[in-house]
Amino acid sequence: MATQSHRLTEQASGVYIIAATPFDDQGEVDLYSIDSLTDFYLEKGVTGFTILGMMGEAPKLSEAETTLVMERILKRVDARVPVVVGVSHSSNRHIERLSKEAMDLGAAGVMVAPVPNLKTDEQVYGYYASIAKLLGRDIPICLQDFPQATGVHTSVSVINRLIDEFEQVVMLKHEDFPGMRKLSQVRHDSEAGGRRRISILVGNGGLFLPQEMLRGADGAMTGFAFPEMLVQVCQLFSEGKSEAAEDLFNIYLPLLRHEFQYGIGLALRKETLRRRGAIRSAFVRKPGPVLDVRDHEELSRLIARQEKALA
Repeated sequence: MATQSHRLTEQASGVYIIAATPFDDQGEVDLYSIDSLTDFYLEKGVTGFTILGMMGEAPKLSEAETTLVMERILKRVDARVPVVVGVSHSSNRHIERLSKEAMDLGAAGVMVAPVPNLKTDEQVYGYYASIAKLLGRDIPICLQDFPQATGVHTSVSVINRLIDEFEQVVMLKHEDFPGMRKLSQVRHDSEAGGRRRISILVGNGGLFLPQEMLRGADGAMTGFAFPEMLVQVCQLFSEGKSEAAEDLFNIYLPLLRHEFQYGIGLALRKETLRRRGAIRSAFVRKPGPVLDVRDHEELSRLIARQEKALA
């Protein structure tokens, strides 16, 4: 099991980078690039990692590959920062097995999204409650609220109920869209109701990071290919320098927005990471997008403009 010092807690903050899963040009897991990408993220100052998420192409990995990727990253990180493992799956038995395997390898906690097509508050609560009971109090849980992908709306009342009833629920991955009001409501209910305050890290590519930080988010859990920006922006907010944080964010915004595109976004992210020397190949497993000549030219232009603005 992970050491107590690296358990995921309600105090988690900063940038938990959503790590890409590198493949070679033939589509096989690239262990060399897993190491170089892990080093790249650490050098950029991330607070933690989230691996085997949707943007990590987890559904395209075999069970053996899932274990291989998890082992490799956790070994390379070597307990320097906490690592959260995405364990979402249609089978509760699979979630239980993968969660326990992850914790035994040194993970800090697990992230769980609801199975698709849950329609009512009671169904959403019931799903998460069953997972929390299945995993037990020793495995910290991050709730992934990503209705664009799951089709499931997790209401504030359900989030509050889970916080009240399960101490292992320590984090919310806030990815509703638009969801700023939900974030404010969770924070308000925590303060006004004397409720336990959990960590809230935001997704959606970091597209609304300044507004979300001002509404009480603790940081970001996303995979932008320039993680140093996310780190610096969160650091500036923690120092009370919100205007400077937003000014810096705005320089990166055109590329951030470009990378956020549904369908092609992961290919753009991997190509940018390849150009930055973090991975050897930008291969996205099928079914997945492939960039054409125009896409490459567009990306080059946006990166050049960003470099000029930063200079």
